[in-house]
Amino acid sequence: MRSFPENLAQAQQAWSATYRQLAEQPGRTELRRRLYRLSAQLFFRPYWQQQRPGPEAWRELRDLGRSDGSMSERLHR
Repeated sequence: MRSFPENLAQAQQAWSATYRQLAEQPGRTELRRRLYRLSAQLFFRPYWQQQRPGPEAWRELRDLGRSDGSMSERLHR
């Protein structure tokens, strides 16, 4: 698994949490807006400027955002 900056992993975790909340409470405008903002933050992060992410990088980042264990441990494997 690749190493992601902690702020990128935190943004992905916030995205995943917001997505789950929106699934539980459909139609909540503030949650949809937050999800859009977080999506833009994730996609336009400076981390991706050198090389745009491929499907595998996005999958790894999403998996990191969904997991429950110690984030810093997984970030630096």
